[in-house]
Amino acid sequence: MAEDLIRMEKINKFYGRIHALRDVNLTVRTHEVVGLLGDNGAGKSTLIKVLSGAVPLTSGNILIKGRKVELKSTADAIANGIETIFQDSALVPQLSIARNLFLGREPIKGGSFLNRLDQDAMNASARELLKRVGITKDIPPETPIAALSGGERQAVAIARAMQFDSELIILDEPTNNLGVAETQGVLRFVREARDTGHSCIFIAHNIHHVFQVVDRIIVMRGGRVVADDIDPKHTTIEQVERIITGEELLHAITA
Repeated sequence: MAEDLIRMEKINKFYGRIHALRDVNLTVRTHEVVGLLGDNGAGKSTLIKVLSGAVPLTSGNILIKGRKVELKSTADAIANGIETIFQDSALVPQLSIARNLFLGREPIKGGSFLNRLDQDAMNASARELLKRVGITKDIPPETPIAALSGGERQAVAIARAMQFDSELIILDEPTNNLGVAETQGVLRFVREARDTGHSCIFIAHNIHHVFQVVDRIIVMRGGRVVADDIDPKHTTIEQVERIITGEELLHAITA
């Protein structure tokens, strides 16, 4: 049994009187891809924002490899090996692909005295990373983000997460509004991430995409986790859809 990479215990989040997360427990093991599913308002996005440091939790604990951590900002999450790719990942349209890949963590050459960006190193890494995430055409690393398609922008956001070798990569609706080829590139990335030692949380409304890549499915409803150990190899898409809507209980498919 793989060890736990992430453990979230009794996570609660209030927005005023709105109880968005209710005693949520969630575990992600090392080298595991977890699908996080649920209807709009189920609590998925809030939970991921807590784990990514984007919003503070109201109560509960987050442990990484058994060590309790406080994620007060996205910088805290990144420092603890968690990278999040949101649907509208913050790329800077005016900057190049290479600059976006290294934004805030640019390699320097010439020592601290000269403090010059190592553009050659960034360009070389950008070319390699774009190939890994499924962009087959030759796009110069100097190309500004504004000149890319939606799928290509998503690929750059994914490549940025790969660049810094994070232990957990969270993908929030990564295939939304993508074409077939671009979607397959994202799904290939998720498989490769697991094969190279990463863990992933994959959030998507398209359950067919989830079933193609995940090891385990977690379902949320009404701010709670209602199922956390669904095996896609022994469950149908239709059964999971009924769990999401509340039409079928977990014990009905595991009995």
